[in-house]
Amino acid sequence: MANKTSTTNAEQAQWFSVYKPTQGYWTRLCTALGSAALVAWGAHWLFQKMEPYGTTPTGQYLQVGVTLLWIVAWALVLYWLIGRNARTVDFFVAVESEMKKVNWSSKQEVIGATKVVMLFVVLLSLMLFAVDILFMLFFSAIGVLRAAGSALF
Repeated sequence: MANKTSTTNAEQAQWFSVYKPTQGYWTRLCTALGSAALVAWGAHWLFQKMEPYGTTPTGQYLQVGVTLLWIVAWALVLYWLIGRNARTVDFFVAVESEMKKVNWSSKQEVIGATKVVMLFVVLLSLMLFAVDILFMLFFSAIGVLRAAGSALF
């Protein structure tokens, strides 16, 4: 009899355990945070969609209950995917190990590259603005656009 109880407790403890708990920490954490944000957004949307039912006391229980059911259901699914499913956990572990192998750029290199990109975007937008003005002048001159000269500027 005691043997059966200890097996049941061991099975319950195993269900709540996390597969490879010391590996893939950051990928699991970021996935959990992103997923939690999506679930919260969905819960907010669902709560708003259930507002017509919330005009009565029973309807308010229904509105809150359905929203809580949404959150709990997704929490269980995400716990299973992020913490228990061997296939997804192995993927998270592999992703994190590959990220550690990447040769990340230094802060100076990132700042320099960002400045180059921003300068290029500004110059390109100025060039496109000038070409757009030239096209407007050209099409106004040949009569395709019927805008007065003052409307261009």
